[in-house]
Order: sequence, then C-alpha cells, then structure tokens
Amino acid sequence: MKTGLVLEGGALRTIFSAGVCDAFLDGGLPMPDYTIGVSAGIAYGVSYLSQQSRRNLKLVTTYANDPRYMSMRNLLDRRNRSYFGLKFAYETIPNQLLPFDYDTFEAYPGTVEAVVTNVDTGKAEYVPVPRRDAPNLVLEATCAIPLMFPIIEVDGRPYLDGGCTDPIPWKRAFEVGCDRVVVILTRERDYRKNADNSFRMVKNTFRKHPEFVEAMRTRAERYNASREELFALEREGKVLVIAPEDTLGCSRTEKDLEILRGLWQAGYFAGRRCAEDVRTFWAKSSEAASC
Repeated sequence: MKTGLVLEGGALRTIFSAGVCDAFLDGGLPMPDYTIGVSAGIAYGVSYLSQQSRRNLKLVTTYANDPRYMSMRNLLDRRNRSYFGLKFAYETIPNQLLPFDYDTFEAYPGTVEAVVTNVDTGKAEYVPVPRRDAPNLVLEATCAIPLMFPIIEVDGRPYLDGGCTDPIPWKRAFEVGCDRVVVILTRERDYRKNADNSFRMVKNTFRKHPEFVEAMRTRAERYNASREELFALEREGKVLVIAPEDTLGCSRTEKDLEILRGLWQAGYFAGRRCAEDVRTFWAKSSEAASC
C-alpha cells in the first residue's frame, strides 16, 4: 500500500491548501509516501514536508504587499521579467528572511515531484524536487505562469507552469503506484474553467512553440474533464478530495490580507474536519470520503 498527496496550484489562492496541511501537521497525521504538486501547490507544499506549520501563512501576510515580491515593477524589469520578484521570492525569502528547513525536508523519506510544462513539446513532465536547491529552480519553473514569468530553463529544458498541462496530477500519483490518494483542490467543487481571455496573447507570444499553444487552447476542456474523472473516483472510494466551499474571491495575486487569512483559516478548518478521515484512508482502504 502506498499513500499519495496531490496539491493543485493557484498562486496565492493556494493558501487554502496551506491551511489544510497545517491542520494535518497540528493533528499529527503521518506523512504520505508520495507528494506531487503543481505551481504554488508544491511551492507551498514543501513547507508541509519540512513540517513548518504556518510558514506559508506568514509568508503571504508578510510579503503579499511588498513590491519586491509582487509588482508590475518586477515584470517590467528586464533582468527579472516576472510579476514575482524571482530572486526575492525563491532565494532571499527561503534562505534569509523566512528560512526554509532544508534539513527536515531532506529527511522526509517519501518521493516529491513537481509538474512542469515543456514549452517545446507542450507536454507535462514530472521532475523530482531537489532536497537542497538554494535557488529553488524547479519550484520556480513549476510556478512560471505564462505571460507573468519568463521561460525557466532546468537542465537545458524550457519550462513553464505545470498547470498548463496537468493542473491536478492525480493520475500521476496512481501511475507511480499510489493506491490511497488525497487530493487538495483550490477551487470549489462546482467550479468550471472557461477559455482563457489571454489566449490570443499567448498564441502571439509563443507562436514559435505550436505544441505549447495547442496545450493552452485545450486547457480549460482538459481541466474540467480531469475534475469530472476525479469526482467519479471519489464516489468509488478510490480518492479523498478536499476542496474549499468558498474561495472568498481570492485571486492568484491577492493582496487583501483579510481574504488571505480567511482562506487559510477555511483550509485549516477543512483540514481539521477531515483529519481523521485522512488518517483512516491512509491507514487502509476505506469507504468513499469527501470534505
């Protein structure tokens, strides 16, 4: 038997997942054998694996309104070319201002993967998250939202946000042998993704990468189909899904601290409510459970 945890992305909306994971830590739940996440899902998720409860809450409430973290100034800076300050977010914060516990993360005995999108092939790739990577380049690549980030190269390969191709990688968890998979979503259960209004700009910007453009064209359709399959598996008792009842209008680049605190709290309470269901589910095959 192998347990798995799947973390959807959503930039700052992922503070909901952070709340769920903090409740898991406070409740003393066992760590999963396998963890995979997309974008901020895994960027926040590594703090769960390093057992740093509330680290993500402190991060967003301290830096969401800091222009070094998020601002148009960063995007217009030719040395940065991202709405997020790359060096500040992925190096200065974890290595100096809000230290990440690399030792505990390295000691986590399970497997950790991040989803990235290969811009040349338009396909999802699943890459291990290095246990000691001070530049945090893999986390930067999985978070690289098109048009808001430059293409990030890892080992000579061009990557953007894993959410472009596999936003909820529950299938990957089963492919690597997990049989009891917990999935934390960052959208309400009745949410359906619509076609992206920025597609025309994506098409023009990435015209030399037709496979990536095609992946972006079909993104909403594939996302909605993946969720429908996931909920069907939940009804069969093969996965346990945790989703927010209300995301409080939180945007990917939310700066309202009350909204961010409220969504973290919603996640924390959801995690507390589901904690024993998750413990039982990970301990043995169980009846269908949902939160």
